[in-house]
Amino acid sequence: MQDLIKKLVEAYGPSGKEDQVRQIVREEIEDFVDEIELSPMGSLHAILNPGGGTKVMIAAHMDEIGVIVSHIDEAGFVRFQNIGGVFPHTLVGHRVRFDGDVIGVIGVDAVVTTAKAPKLEQAFIDFGAESKDKCPVRVGDLGAFTRPFIKLGNRYVAKSLDDRIGVAVAIEVAKRLRTTPNEIQFAFTTQEEVGLRGAKTSAYSLDPDVGIALDVTRTGDTPKGIKMAVELGGGPAIKIRDSGSLSDPRMVDLMVLRAEAARIPFQLEVLAQGTTDATAIQLTRAGVPVGVISIPCRYIHTPSEMVDAGDVENAVRLLLALLEKRIELN
Repeated sequence: MQDLIKKLVEAYGPSGKEDQVRQIVREEIEDFVDEIELSPMGSLHAILNPGGGTKVMIAAHMDEIGVIVSHIDEAGFVRFQNIGGVFPHTLVGHRVRFDGDVIGVIGVDAVVTTAKAPKLEQAFIDFGAESKDKCPVRVGDLGAFTRPFIKLGNRYVAKSLDDRIGVAVAIEVAKRLRTTPNEIQFAFTTQEEVGLRGAKTSAYSLDPDVGIALDVTRTGDTPKGIKMAVELGGGPAIKIRDSGSLSDPRMVDLMVLRAEAARIPFQLEVLAQGTTDATAIQLTRAGVPVGVISIPCRYIHTPSEMVDAGDVENAVRLLLALLEKRIELN
């Protein structure tokens, strides 16, 4: 999976500009599913075994956090606003990539001290332009942070592992799943980082019986970090609750049962802040029972997110264990 993950995380795809990621997904998955369709919101639906029983929607979002150009001064320096959850303390000195592989460097106003993080409005992007008319971007252009993929021991480090790692897990499951008594609706969604928009519209269109989101979650295993019973290397996390949704207890129990039967290591997750596409799926039409398989991730929403290769593989195994048998909730 390493080559697939590298390809996905290094692709350009801020919310609303997921085209590059979607093309990679399509090329990787089209030979392993029965139907592919593009939603009006740009999400990619890949259906396996249509009409084959319980309709199970597997959601993983393709987009990443980024920036949008809001002003260009006469010297060619660019002010910007955030697309999704951008943390100001991670900005200074990092590089931002725009369409056409245009790269800029983030700087900060000289009045800002090093004693505290700058505010977003105190940061700017420097393209090395000598004047406004030589600036390679315009107001409204979208940028994403850029950083190469690396492997540190058994850990993957990259930008946009949130949620390209969930996308990779879904693709790998599609490739390995030989037979299933369910209709599997893989939904590679758009604009999750700005309000779960792709998942909301995809779930309405697909009308699933059950929803499973694949996404990252925070960890409690760094020095003086948050208090949370999830760590890298402990296995995928089965979500019980986050700030947007409660997983259906029947889905939690089923995931635990299948994990234990297959001897797959897992953790139970209660997340204080943050949510996933499951929140939008759960509230679609008359309501949908949902569960979430989370990949533990350090340094979420920074240019160097980190996941464990073993957790990723075991997330694949857990989802396969769920989908190879009929999903029925009593």
